[in-house]
Amino acid sequence: MVRTLLIATCMAFLGSVAKGHEFWIDPLDHQVSFGDKVQADLRVGEAYEGGRQSYLPRNFRRFDYVLQGQTLPVEGRIGDRPAMQVTPEAEGLLVAVHVTTDSHITWTTWDRFASFLTHKDLTWGLEAHADRGLPREDVRERYSRYAKSLIAVGDGAGSDSEVGLETEIVALENPFTDNMADGLDIRALYRQAPMQNVQIEVFQKAPDGSVDVTLHRTNDAGEATIPVKPGHRYQLDTVVLRPLDMAEPGDASWETLWANMTLEVPEN
Repeated sequence: MVRTLLIATCMAFLGSVAKGHEFWIDPLDHQVSFGDKVQADLRVGEAYEGGRQSYLPRNFRRFDYVLQGQTLPVEGRIGDRPAMQVTPEAEGLLVAVHVTTDSHITWTTWDRFASFLTHKDLTWGLEAHADRGLPREDVRERYSRYAKSLIAVGDGAGSDSEVGLETEIVALENPFTDNMADGLDIRALYRQAPMQNVQIEVFQKAPDGSVDVTLHRTNDAGEATIPVKPGHRYQLDTVVLRPLDMAEPGDASWETLWANMTLEVPEN
């Protein structure tokens, strides 16, 4: 059984510690008529609020969409916002995919780095950091983002699938066509293998713009069931932490890989 932890009681505490900023694909509409343009922003922020990112090829390794078994590039002009503007030639479930290039951050205090790992349920890294004999000041981290978004074009029929990302979230049901009364089943993957017993952070955005946050955990198959409500948007997020070999003293000692998925459950 999937364990769900409501964190409303600790949001005040979390607001005072260092938290990672999510990166997500934010469609203007998760449901579009066949023949209309699919438009989506790229955003970085917290709790479904964040700044819009432009279409900048130097910032991504992959930007495409999967529809009816075909993978097609998201093409644009430098500086475009929304960053994704495509007109699909078929209807069905469109899966937008975006992979960023690597970025770096330096955690100037140990408390902020420790708070980040705690928030993302990666506390094993605290002991591992000490075991590696690493300094507690100026912890350097490399990170990259692996985002997907589900968009219904026309009838929205079809299914999500693995798209070959280093880490990704796969929807095992179609929120636009399947019965969501018992929740949305998902699977978290790292290098195409199930991520067992990992935290899935879920941001639920209501029609009035309010956002609730819940924590869930995958089972031995890397799967979890996410409770969902009609008319709400969802952002799912999980993070992989892995150590890096340091060739030079100033190199990053840790790497995080962020998997994210956005979707919407239509009104009944």
